[in-house]
Parts: sequence; C-alpha cells; structure tokens
Amino acid sequence: MSPLLPGPDGRLRCRWCAGVPEFLPYHDREWGFPVADDVRLFEKLSLEAFQSGLSWRTILAKRENFRAAFAGFEFDRVARFDDRDVQRLLADEGIVRHRGKIEAVIHNARCAQDMVAQEGSLAAYFWRHEPRADELGTPQTASTSPTSIALSKDLKKRGWKFVGPTTVFAFLQAMGLINDHAEGCVVRDEVARARRRFKPPR
Repeated sequence: MSPLLPGPDGRLRCRWCAGVPEFLPYHDREWGFPVADDVRLFEKLSLEAFQSGLSWRTILAKRENFRAAFAGFEFDRVARFDDRDVQRLLADEGIVRHRGKIEAVIHNARCAQDMVAQEGSLAAYFWRHEPRADELGTPQTASTSPTSIALSKDLKKRGWKFVGPTTVFAFLQAMGLINDHAEGCVVRDEVARARRRFKPPR
C-alpha cells in the first residue's frame, strides 16, 4: 500500500493524515516542523506519553483540555502540582484520566527543571541528539530508531517516566528532529525548507 494519498486539494500527503478531519491541519502545519520552544517540547513529549496505548486522534481531540488542565504545559507551574491537583485531574473528564500518566507529567516537569539547569534548555538537549542523515531510514517504516532508543535510555537515567523508545520516536517525529513525512508528500519539502532555515539551539 502506498504511504501517500491525495488530499482535498489533490496534492499527495502522508496516508495517515486522511484518517480523520482533524489530522490534516496537524499534518500540514505542525507534524515534523522544527520546534525550539521548551514549553511546546514539554507539551509534545507529555502528550505522546498520554497517547501510549491509545489513538492519536483521542489525544489531539483533547489537546485544548490537556492544555487547560496542565497550565499550558508550563513545566515550572506543573512542577508545583500536588496531590490535590492529581485528584482534580483524575476528575477531569476532558483529559485521559490515567493516574500513572498524570503523575508522570508532574514528575517529568520537575525533571525538565533539572534539565534546564544542567543543559541550558530542553531544546538544546534534544537538538544535540539530531541524527546524521546516514542514520535515517525510509520514512514511516519504523517505530523506534537508534536515536530514540539512546534518548529513552538517557531520559530514564535522568528520572523521566513514560519515555520508552516508541514514545520518544513519536516525539522526535512531531518536534522535527527527524523529517518522517513520506517521500512524495507535499509537506515533506516544506519541512525540509523549514529545517534548512532553522538554527538548532546549542
């Protein structure tokens, strides 16, 4: 089966974005474009953790609810959440009410603070792991990579939770550390141009 499918404008796109209407704008405007903002990076990694075992459609449909529930994913604020916040979140029908994942986001917010203190920023840390071109395989044929495995291992060593290699790989796709748009997808070239203009933080 081809990884491509014509979009509403007739141009070829990654097949997965035709699954449901909300996927198309996410695919065209966000997925794979490079991100250097720490709050957005923390949000993306947190949402990928919530997605584990669920469909991305579920998470995307609830994204604004997640943002409201988790203080816009400003990790300095989330790091101050306490047991009352956990109970509040467990009662919030607008998000995924999974205690382990909720507590992991709060825990990871504190790990994010430590990382900023040690590495300068989340962005600097993640972009230092950008894979070389010769390490990249055929787009959309893998669910992990040497980079995602190494990053997962290091994040766990630093105390982060719900950051397995598959979750980290999905995060790397979403934040633009790898361009995993299918060959021939109209957005792949747009992402490549954005990457050429992008100056990775160091």
